[in-house]
Amino acid sequence: MFDPVPRPFEADLVVERINRVTSWARASDVLVIHVQHEQVGSVIEFGSAGWQLQVGLKLEEGDEFIRKTTPDSFSRTDLETLLKQHGVEHVIVCGYASEFCVDTTIRRAAGLGYSVELVSDAHTTHDKTHASAEQIRSHHNATLPNISSFGVKITAITSNELVR
Repeated sequence: MFDPVPRPFEADLVVERINRVTSWARASDVLVIHVQHEQVGSVIEFGSAGWQLQVGLKLEEGDEFIRKTTPDSFSRTDLETLLKQHGVEHVIVCGYASEFCVDTTIRRAAGLGYSVELVSDAHTTHDKTHASAEQIRSHHNATLPNISSFGVKITAITSNELVR
């Protein structure tokens, strides 16, 4: 999803920022979970080259991996079980695609009672006919933290603020 032209907004910078966040997390003894979307009969079919995590992402022993088939990382996956096993009450989210997987996963996490930090400069998407990828990212950074009805806090924080 990242490599064909056109690439997502700030693709290389987002990968770099995700690596900073995951390096910080590992050093802070925070669980790192990589979520991979798959769809049968598509470029992201399980096991295909397109399904692989983005080249440049740093993976380490001890990282966890979840396979998903919808924008919701909790739907029909073991994510919630994994979080409960590790006593997680707060999640930090970054990745692709801002308006689909990132947005849906954050809303679902909050609905399940997890407080959420959206790494505001470490998620991205492609330009759409109605808005640029930069506008889409900015929109989600501004709107998701305004959702209070779940009863938990959703915040947007830059990768620099997070890993200070």
